[in-house]
Amino acid sequence: MQLYCRSSHYLGLILILMFGFFTKVAHADIEVGKPAPEFELYDQQQRKHHLKDYVGKWLVLYFYPKDDTPGCTIEACAFRDDYHRIRALDAEILGVSLDSIESHAQFATGQRLPFPLLSDPDGAVAAAYGSLLALGPVKLARRHTIIIDQRGHIARIYRRVDPKRHSAQIIVDLQELQSKSNQRNN
Repeated sequence: MQLYCRSSHYLGLILILMFGFFTKVAHADIEVGKPAPEFELYDQQQRKHHLKDYVGKWLVLYFYPKDDTPGCTIEACAFRDDYHRIRALDAEILGVSLDSIESHAQFATGQRLPFPLLSDPDGAVAAAYGSLLALGPVKLARRHTIIIDQRGHIARIYRRVDPKRHSAQIIVDLQELQSKSNQRNN
């Protein structure tokens, strides 16, 4: 049964509309097949996460603009609803935005999210992954997802994401990527 996903704040949407014409996007040199940029960020429970913690597993690293905004809530809830299917594929999910640890804690609790949300307050990790969006004086993470393979290399990059359908696409793509990886290793 899917849990009800509430969205109470429209600040992100308003900011995007207000400052859209001042938009600058940080483009990093990330490419499929290359090592993923290392990161060290804290989650909503104040636990530290590094990329190296996930070597040996597949990692779905998804960037999103703002906690409790409509599209971000839809996307997070879709990942929540598909969490066990993604974990069954030996993959972990990490959400990343520039929101505070406290904001992440409220969002994760309110939406019953079973995966970590990482706080990137200065946007350094978002910039390293090409997901930093500057809207005038306001910075947000752009809605992007990166699948990182078991060796810590970028396996797939999603620059255009439909929050409603993205989680289902991740499952299909993880299966495909893992099948190709297994064929190479045999």
